[in-house]
Amino acid sequence: MRKPILAIVGRPNTGKSTLFNSLAGKRLAIVGPKPGVTRDRIMTDADWSGHDFVLIDTGGIETGTKDSLQDLMHQQVDVAIEMADVICFLTDINLGLSDIDYDIAQRLRKSGKPVVCAVNKIDVPGYPPPEFYSFYELGFSETIPISATHKLGLSELLDAVIKYFPEPSEEAGDFEHIPVAILGRPNAGKSSLANKLLGEERSIVSDIPGTTRDSLDSDIEHNDQMYRLIDTAGLRRKSRIDDSIEYVSTLRTRKAVERCEIALIMIDAVEGLTSQDTKVAGLAHQAGKAAIFVVNKWDLVNQSFQYRQDYEQDIRLRFNFMTYAPVIFMSAKTGEGVDQLWQAIEDVHEAYHRRMPTSLLNDVIADAVVMHPAPQHKGRQLKIYYATMTGVAPPTILFFINDVKLLHFSYERYLENRLRESFAFQGTPLIFRWKGKAARDASKSVVTPD
Repeated sequence: MRKPILAIVGRPNTGKSTLFNSLAGKRLAIVGPKPGVTRDRIMTDADWSGHDFVLIDTGGIETGTKDSLQDLMHQQVDVAIEMADVICFLTDINLGLSDIDYDIAQRLRKSGKPVVCAVNKIDVPGYPPPEFYSFYELGFSETIPISATHKLGLSELLDAVIKYFPEPSEEAGDFEHIPVAILGRPNAGKSSLANKLLGEERSIVSDIPGTTRDSLDSDIEHNDQMYRLIDTAGLRRKSRIDDSIEYVSTLRTRKAVERCEIALIMIDAVEGLTSQDTKVAGLAHQAGKAAIFVVNKWDLVNQSFQYRQDYEQDIRLRFNFMTYAPVIFMSAKTGEGVDQLWQAIEDVHEAYHRRMPTSLLNDVIADAVVMHPAPQHKGRQLKIYYATMTGVAPPTILFFINDVKLLHFSYERYLENRLRESFAFQGTPLIFRWKGKAARDASKSVVTPD
């Protein structure tokens, strides 16, 4: 069932992100004193008085400017207006009315969507000041005094908003949303990829590194499966994080890794592999997330078969801790490789949740031990009694063995490779847990090499 959508729009620095955070009940939008600090729209689920809805925060609207970034923000607001069922037009009692506000009001009226005007920064409880009533000149009958910072008037605002929500659809079905995070260095093409997958200009895309500052969620359906794309700010070296905005964005990138199931690790084919790419991949690997390497801008480099092979080999050498992750060569700009990426996402998600029968799992392990017994250590040999899957996402296997001190990392890697070959665990880490038993139980071993 589709949830109604409420979009918050208004000129820069009127407090949209503060209102967004207050309504959402958690800090999602970056809030700072710089005008226009909210550069893109971000979405979150919210609820009020039994009504579930989606809340959208937009980048600031500022008309009559030559700034290219502001022009891009205008497009974002148009998309939000198109998506929204109800619009909250946020104004500022301290800034008063300006030509920009009248221009925005005209754009909103043209949208044909219900609009509730909120006059922010009225921080004294009780009756609003006389200048509040001048905001009725914008032409909206629902004009409500609020303080987003002090959370005053928000219940009245939401009561006004939910009156305009459409009736719930009778169409069936909530779908599970598979969370997919798009990770990588600044300007690697993350937002271009998100836009290509979504088919709309959702994330601000420009050649200014770091244009996408927040983690941005967008839902998309592909082959009857719902996905939630999380487009993040690029992870920068700490020396380049020179203000609080970039610092919080970096923390949010890490949070996006925690939220996702599948991490798309974007690599710039033109710039090549860097230590930052390794760091981004390491975050996903350490968190136990499924992963796909996405080599973007492939249309700008030598596309010969040999060059592709060499490039993939370089990736395997640099990211030797993630040999399980497939590599997709593509161009987010032209769309080359998008179909292969979708197929990889589907395959990796299935492997990430794959649960193998215990009997089959132990058969494969027994064959592996027979083919290559564990090396002896001081006259003692590792014995594997039994193994069972204890979880998925990522697949987790518990091994019962005679003595954990006899386990060598090279043999663990060997068993991992055999299980991957047998069960096609592509794109997902495998978590092994080991539990030793007393020597007197050794006779119960189900896997005993000759």
